[in-house]
Amino acid sequence: MNVATTDGTRQETANDEFGVVSVPGGPRRLAPATRRLAARALAGEFGRAMGDAGFALTPEETQGLSPDRLYALAARRIAERAPVRVLAAERIVGAATLLEAARHQMPLTAFGSTSHTTPGFDAALKSGYRGIRAQIRKRLAQGDLDGKGRDLLEAMETCLDAARLWQDRNAAATEQLARETTDPEQQADLTERARILRKVPDQPPANFREALQALWSMFAFQRLCGNWPGIGRIDLMLGGFLQRDLAAGRLTRDEARDLLAHFWIKGCEWIGNSAVWGSGDAQYYQNIVLAGVDETGADVLNDVTWLVLDVVEELHISDFPIAVRVNHRTPEALLRRIAEVQRRGGGIVAIYNEEIILPALERFGYAPEEARGFANDGCWEILIPGRTAFSYVPFDTLQILQGALGLGGGGDDRDFASFAALYTAFRTGLASHLEDMHRQIDHAWLAGPPAPLLSLLVDGCIERGRGYHDRGARYNVKAPHAGGLPDTTNSLYVIKKAVFDDGLTSWPELARALRDDWQGHEELRRAIQGRYELYGNDRPEADAMFRRVYDDYTALASQVRERHGILRPPGISTFGREIEWRGKRLATAFGRRAGDVLATNLAPTPGSDRRGPTAVIKSFCSVDFTKLPNGVPLELKILPDTLRGETGIHALVSLMRAFVELGGVFLHIDVVDSELLRAAQQEPEKYPNLAVRISGWSARFATLDRVWQDMIISRTQQKM
Repeated sequence: MNVATTDGTRQETANDEFGVVSVPGGPRRLAPATRRLAARALAGEFGRAMGDAGFALTPEETQGLSPDRLYALAARRIAERAPVRVLAAERIVGAATLLEAARHQMPLTAFGSTSHTTPGFDAALKSGYRGIRAQIRKRLAQGDLDGKGRDLLEAMETCLDAARLWQDRNAAATEQLARETTDPEQQADLTERARILRKVPDQPPANFREALQALWSMFAFQRLCGNWPGIGRIDLMLGGFLQRDLAAGRLTRDEARDLLAHFWIKGCEWIGNSAVWGSGDAQYYQNIVLAGVDETGADVLNDVTWLVLDVVEELHISDFPIAVRVNHRTPEALLRRIAEVQRRGGGIVAIYNEEIILPALERFGYAPEEARGFANDGCWEILIPGRTAFSYVPFDTLQILQGALGLGGGGDDRDFASFAALYTAFRTGLASHLEDMHRQIDHAWLAGPPAPLLSLLVDGCIERGRGYHDRGARYNVKAPHAGGLPDTTNSLYVIKKAVFDDGLTSWPELARALRDDWQGHEELRRAIQGRYELYGNDRPEADAMFRRVYDDYTALASQVRERHGILRPPGISTFGREIEWRGKRLATAFGRRAGDVLATNLAPTPGSDRRGPTAVIKSFCSVDFTKLPNGVPLELKILPDTLRGETGIHALVSLMRAFVELGGVFLHIDVVDSELLRAAQQEPEKYPNLAVRISGWSARFATLDRVWQDMIISRTQQKM
């Protein structure tokens, strides 16, 4: 297959001797056994072995139980009966083996599960589960909880029992392997694995290997019970452990890299399962965040940061998407390392701009030390990990515009005396939609399943005696997310210019063309497309319209910061909903037909950005993103052939620097050739591990359905 090589060119590659896709001259730092294990996971061996639970709860067991107690009973049964998979070849132990979990369900129940969150793994590493158990017992002993609160906390304690039971089963299986092996070195390592499993995560870890296993065990048991959490700031959590081990000579950097590689391999063990759907096989919201500042404002950059990037570069595992927090102090060496990994393709590494995000969070009302701890919800939406119950409400501004202009339902042939009147109709429709949405949030909140297992790791739930979906978290967030802003901007800009400024057409004539899907109006359509440059080309007039739409959206959304205890930080996204929305959209004033797939998130409408990636970034950054505390991504697709050698690295670094300096929020770069994607679409069996960035996740291209593949291919291919 063709992939980006170390010098930015495309070369034919083959699997190496272990089955890992590699390129000539690619790094080979990891042990051969580690590469062999990676090949097995990437080939889907473990995912294909998953199955539905062959056991159940009986009606007699469940009769009369509250939802939280029923959940806890199911968690215990899962811990007792779920298949345990322990391999002599792996250095990190524990597998989420039930297929229901990959379907986003809590096995053995009718409950759904929870995603779009990053729990407090950092706090749990410091206290161990024993510390959490002590908190629960202390809270119960206060005696002031209602029945619902007691049920929740006692269910939480049962979930801790279940987690310990599952860990003991993994330890016993590891001990059995140790007894069966005749290799003294392997026996010693298996014995050490079992010792660690008996200790963590109940007790706080004492070294890097224990901390890595503890983090995986907590994460994997959440997954086994159907939750899809993010992991968060792994270098901040683990960097101190590794630094102490390296200083004491207990571990080398090569050994630490290999251990991290085994963690990464575990993260792709669901590849190949039968629960895959059209938006890709890696949409499990298990994001990793690197670097940035800690709560005191000190920069986080340690051996874990560098070793994670080494592992991703070598194994090209995309199942843990990475977001690196950068700022004006980020060293050139880190930006170069990011660029080197980005150039290999797959869209695995993105960047957050702290220079904008921290002021945005503080402007919204978070304390500076809390803002500095930001991560994401497992995708890219910004939140405070371990303290936030998160959800968002997406809506399409293009449909609001088309409704406000009277284009839907046959239309009412309304006319507008001026562009100001037309724009007022749009703004009024947007304001009305947002207020309707706020009223729905007031009454619906985060309706969701019982979640005592997740609530263990979310600050506030134990103290309040309320679960994750029941306002237990310190911060309960329901974020408005506007989609279609580039398409709305382009529509308004063309209407203003073609109808009211240039007299190219009248509004009634243009409205008829849109209702006719441009059929019979091709001359006008071509005139408009040839005359006006749209958002994404660094054109002052188009970008001024973008600022107007953006400023009105953020101003209207920010009128309700919090109501009924629910925070409402605005964001902008589509997450692929541009596919879903296309059936409800009419033709657009800038010449697109009904049914076209239009802009992704806040990227330019596909094909409309013609002046290169720097122009796209300038248009994107022409607004004040400190008004958008929940964030927005920008996607760029760059041709690999234009990133050759040192010039290519320098170009990517300069692009990231410009994005930070100009005030962007979140940037992900996909280095991929549209020609290669079309080849993979025709012969997917030849490209099983070709990964592309979708939005907050990466997916193997072959697991996307045809519509999603076409959407990725249609993104404008930029040259550096």
